Amino acid sequence: MSANGTDLSEVEERTLTSMALTHEMFALSLPILEKILRPIVVYAFLVFLLRVFGKRELAQLNPFDLVVLLSLSNTVQNAIIGNDNSVTGGLIGAFSLLCTNYLVVRFLFKHRRIDQILEGSPTILIKDGKICRDALAKELLTESELLTVCHRQGFADADEVQTAVLEPGGIFFLKGKTPSEEDSFRKDVLTRLDGLSRQLDHLAK
Repeated sequence: MSANGTDLSEVEERTLTSMALTHEMFALSLPILEKILRPIVVYAFLVFLLRVFGKRELAQLNPFDLVVLLSLSNTVQNAIIGNDNSVTGGLIGAFSLLCTNYLVVRFLFKHRRIDQILEGSPTILIKDGKICRDALAKELLTESELLTVCHRQGFADADEVQTAVLEPGGIFFLKGKTPSEEDSFRKDVLTRLDGLSRQLDHLAK
């Protein structure tokens, strides 16, 4: 009798533990409407902040920009989930973010003018081979950071770049200088002379 009673007690305890675990994982501690609205509000606020503070935050030109973005994600985490740590709450929050982003992108796709206003316009940093220092100051970029971007794109120096543009999404577009006809002719002559020199060396041997 006592053995059966002990077994029954253990079964009940396991059942209660399982029910408590399931409740903790899936039961919402916040209203569903609040779980839907929180991510939408944070989404709109972040879009506004990134639009105000420029494109360099998205470009992540130095460790400070990366730290800001990482810290920002941790800072707004509690604003999105609130006091709810349930799986259901996380799924609702993720679904709200994805749906909001889908609706915003779809709306902006049909209204290109509004998209341009919200995204902003590209900034020309190098034009006709000359650095636009006013544009660098506007985007809070230093010439050293611009040189780093040139190195990432395979250019040894900014003098090799004809055009450099910072896109609204934080992406850099760089176009190298096209050699002039005189430079091309000089390079062709030097190449041929080098070939003739090698042939003469081969005949001499």
